[in-house]
Amino acid sequence: MFKVVHAEADSNAELPIERAILAEAGATLVCAGTTDADALIAVAHDADAVLSEFMPFDRRTLEGLARCKAVVGYTIGLDHYDLDAATELGIAIAHTPGFCTEEVANHAMALILACARRLLTLDRKVRAGWWPDPRHLERDLTPLGSLYGQTLGLLGFGGIARSVARKARAFDMIVQAFDPYVSEATFTEHGVRPCDLDELVAGSDYLSIHAPLTPATRHVIGEAQLRRMKPGAFLINTSRGAVVDEAALVRALREGWIAGAALDVFEQEPPAPDHPLLQLDNVIVTPHAAYCSDGSYARVRRMAAEEAARALRGEWPVALANPAVKANARLIPATTAQKG
Repeated sequence: MFKVVHAEADSNAELPIERAILAEAGATLVCAGTTDADALIAVAHDADAVLSEFMPFDRRTLEGLARCKAVVGYTIGLDHYDLDAATELGIAIAHTPGFCTEEVANHAMALILACARRLLTLDRKVRAGWWPDPRHLERDLTPLGSLYGQTLGLLGFGGIARSVARKARAFDMIVQAFDPYVSEATFTEHGVRPCDLDELVAGSDYLSIHAPLTPATRHVIGEAQLRRMKPGAFLINTSRGAVVDEAALVRALREGWIAGAALDVFEQEPPAPDHPLLQLDNVIVTPHAAYCSDGSYARVRRMAAEEAARALRGEWPVALANPAVKANARLIPATTAQKG
């Protein structure tokens, strides 16, 4: 029997989807119930594969997984894996892109609508006893945006951003995007105008971030970019908090460089209770929940378990994040083993 360890799930976790798929591959699932590296290593030092939802895997943690063929994340982003170390050690890193594309896109659109229509502000005011005078609606409800004809800028143009673009066009928004890794033909195919970063931040009424966190994207939205944005523009972030320089964003919101922000992610999660962004009325926050839905939970569990099962059967994961590992992988494909 193979041994697969789920890092974060505790011993009471049922995990019926994972257990069923792994059992078919001849594996037993053990729950470590920890986010501590030493505690995980104590349980998983002899594991054939590890499943993880959000735990970071640095070199020291990976070195402690002496038999591990693959670490599979219930995640799209890869910023919490040391891919170079994993490749050097022969450990395949797999993830689950696509499991929540529509959920995150819908969440981004919900945040855009909430900003445009001032939903939370109006809700709070009505609950406090306020009601606008019908004779002075223009005065009392200004500013109140309309998405029609407004420009949505997308930083990054992967699957989620493409879904957002499709939904935004249904609201008759003009959509532009910056992504140096995407061809002009792809932008054209999706009815989106390609532009550079300066054009994106200066010309967008709503700037929605859909970029992975990498050394190149860390704080790519900083003071210079925020100062170029329109005073009436909104920043929406459903990707990774550190893509935005939060200190600069606080200044932008306090000093009126931009109108507001809607954030599902922070540089440090959870944010401290006294975090400045939580004290501002022109900020909407949600708890890194854009990916969540009953459907996405089931999809990601199945996808992660199937990737682990492939590794145990001597197959390469479909979503292999470090393909260079094939040169010295602990995972030996079944066809190679048979030839040997």
